[in-house]
Amino acid sequence: MKTDNLILLKTVSSHYQVELSFFNHLHDLGLIEIEIMEQSPYLHEKQIHNLERMIRIHHELDVNPEGIDVVFNLLQKIEHLQKDLMAAQNRLRLYEN
Repeated sequence: MKTDNLILLKTVSSHYQVELSFFNHLHDLGLIEIEIMEQSPYLHEKQIHNLERMIRIHHELDVNPEGIDVVFNLLQKIEHLQKDLMAAQNRLRLYEN
């Protein structure tokens, strides 16, 4: 199987100096997807941006994985509300002109 866009979880763990159990906990909460290939756990590279955010929240704010789940749910709601607001503002502009 190809591992072109996958990063070995041990590599990510050593790079960010985070224990593997942290990643497993995030996976159990549904925050990241871990793929097992050739008996080794991998992360897809498109998850790295959010993973870096999670690690920063964990290290800098000392938030546990359950708290990170709450924070990310709130961030998703904020992004959704911002999109709704932008759509409403665009519709309003049509009537103003």
